[in-house]
Amino acid sequence: MSDATAQVTAPPPVADILHLIGNTPLIEARNLDAGLCRLFLKLESMNPGGSIKDRVGLAMIEAAEAAGELPPGGTIIEATAGNTGIGLALAAAIKGYRLILVIPDKMSPAKIFHLKALGAEVHMTRSDVTKGHPDYYQDVAARLVAETPGAWWANQFGNDANPAAHEAGTAPEIWDQMDHDIDAIVCGVGSGGTITGIGRYLKSVSPETDVILADPEGSILADLVNTGTAAETVGSWVVEGIGEDFVPPVSDMSLANRAYTIPDKEALEASRELLAREGIMSGSSTGTLLAAALRYCREQTTPKRVVTLVCDGGNKYLSKHFNDYWMRDQGFLESPTTGDLRDLIGRRSTEHAVVAAGPDETLNSAFGRMKLHDISQLPVMEDDRIIGLLDEEDILVRVIDDSTRFDDTVREAMTERLETIDASTPVEDLLPVFAEGRVAIVTDDDQFLGLITRIDLLNYLRRRL
Repeated sequence: MSDATAQVTAPPPVADILHLIGNTPLIEARNLDAGLCRLFLKLESMNPGGSIKDRVGLAMIEAAEAAGELPPGGTIIEATAGNTGIGLALAAAIKGYRLILVIPDKMSPAKIFHLKALGAEVHMTRSDVTKGHPDYYQDVAARLVAETPGAWWANQFGNDANPAAHEAGTAPEIWDQMDHDIDAIVCGVGSGGTITGIGRYLKSVSPETDVILADPEGSILADLVNTGTAAETVGSWVVEGIGEDFVPPVSDMSLANRAYTIPDKEALEASRELLAREGIMSGSSTGTLLAAALRYCREQTTPKRVVTLVCDGGNKYLSKHFNDYWMRDQGFLESPTTGDLRDLIGRRSTEHAVVAAGPDETLNSAFGRMKLHDISQLPVMEDDRIIGLLDEEDILVRVIDDSTRFDDTVREAMTERLETIDASTPVEDLLPVFAEGRVAIVTDDDQFLGLITRIDLLNYLRRRL
């Protein structure tokens, strides 16, 4: 049979996108060093909302509908690290509910834009406070529920429909996909629904299967699993969506046989390695799970079949751990050091990373580049030489009385009087430059190396902690 006449089997149409939640694929990771083990990945990122939390969002809403707790057109309120919010927003959009979400401010901007595009009302709150503080995201959500007549609180941390979604769906899928042969599964804990639901099911069909907790460094839960007592001191972590400063009521941590504490750097590097070696773009929580799964696999002295989850996709994190500049600013990615001011430059000319303008470009073009890269000034380059500097004030002064001057050239508005600073200058000498409202233009034998701003200096000082 020719390619043109070959029969293709495709799934039939479905009533709406909610019917595409679940039944996600599972693949074997063959390009990662898993020691003697075979490592399999459940691609929960293939759910329509992009994460495993689509299952939970829909399950909680359907349970509330069945119980008569959520009338048509009602209001849903939830505290979320982002992905549960997207799962709820997806279902709310299709079913016609109003949704109010409270989100900690460390969440990626892409998640927030996704939620707003789905119609959710987003309240941002602090991520540097713990339970009991008035700005803690769950406490803020509880207040909003009390203040909003008729509101239903999804409360993923205490809602039994959360683990039930995984016990009835995620876990049986994995069990069947693995031909009823699983030695270990690695999960994280945000609300605790995933590890509880999957753990309950697997322990019922395969009591010898190890349930492994992957926990961010700073969370209290790994100690609870390994020693029986939760850590008293709560740290902070960059990874989104997992790790806790309390034991979620919905979670059953006794199901976990062992826990691994994973630092942010190891988690983010694992997520980047997963993309580089397997072509799978994942979120930061997946990096934590993968790092723990690889540790477990490499410790084994006999072959085992191990499963972990790709909790969500990586497109939400392009501005974070898939961004070399962000990784460098956070101290997770090292650059060659020179021992001089070059170590402070965020975008180095020698790495072809400088965002610049040409003197004959329009101001409109240059301003668009500033917005795209979220910067407030551009070096003006001609024949690999810096001949000027253009900042927001230069543009504003030029166009304030006549907006048609956005069509003027950069040369007409740029500052030509440049005060450069040699790369060998002491770091302390940057302060007078900043005090005058300028950025440091760093050179080496008249070669332009890049700009140093206040935030570059702060990033440098924090990396030295």
